[in-house]
Amino acid sequence: MYRAIARNKRNTVLIVLVFLLVIGALGFLGGYLVGNVSIGVIVLAVALGYAVLQYFLAARQAVAIAGGIEVDRATEPRLWRTVENLTIATGMPMPRVFVIDDPSPNAFATGRDPEHAVVAATTGLLAIMDDQELQGVMAHELGHVQNHDIRVSTMVFGLVVAVGLLADVLLRISIFSGLSGRGRSNNDNGGNNPILLIAGLVAVVVAPIAAAGVQAAVSRQREYLADATGAMTTRHPEGLARALEKLGAYGRPMRTQNSSMAHLWIADPMRPGVMDRLFSTHPPLADRVARLRGSIDRF
Repeated sequence: MYRAIARNKRNTVLIVLVFLLVIGALGFLGGYLVGNVSIGVIVLAVALGYAVLQYFLAARQAVAIAGGIEVDRATEPRLWRTVENLTIATGMPMPRVFVIDDPSPNAFATGRDPEHAVVAATTGLLAIMDDQELQGVMAHELGHVQNHDIRVSTMVFGLVVAVGLLADVLLRISIFSGLSGRGRSNNDNGGNNPILLIAGLVAVVVAPIAAAGVQAAVSRQREYLADATGAMTTRHPEGLARALEKLGAYGRPMRTQNSSMAHLWIADPMRPGVMDRLFSTHPPLADRVARLRGSIDRF
């Protein structure tokens, strides 16, 4: 467990470096297409600043995108008490607690560290889970906090958004350069070079796909680890196993969907499809249930 936590901390740095390289490459490509390579330097500098900003603000951004409303002991006593009891049992700081008005049963945790953590649950989750199942779900989410998964997930969320926005801008630049005949300079006709245009289009299409692949790879093993952590916290893996089965039986797409934060949720919030399954940020629920119902030592 401690090795996994240490690995997650190292992975945070590695993931940020990989995404900065991708963003920098896209920036230099955009500069090449418009004939001003210095744009790449500017984009890379902005990306560095953005990464630092996201470290502090991504949790707030994720809650806002999900439509979370902060609650306390008086407004949502059942959820609050569940989270409070789990934090007391683990010796963790009490996170901020949010409820999302959505009939889809789901929950997530985010934040840069346990001292600045956020946990959230949908109204759909609170409606269908009994107390043991709700405890299992929230123990899973707090497991992400304990394992420092939230730091990695938060950074991935912010940087996936950045790659998507930059790729969209570069796609428009590539098309405009190809159609207008403008690019690099009037002397070398770089804008009329079909190979350059094709390379630009390929790059801006591949970049967000690669980002989605990193996002999926980051998330899948962490879900198993958070299941294990939650089961050891409650000493009742059956509660989480039943909760996951309910998520499979009653799950539906979220009303407000955002692919960049799909990896934060306990169950995939997106509409099913071929590409969704290929880049799924979650392992199959049946596999997770089977692991929980096996020996705890297997985790």
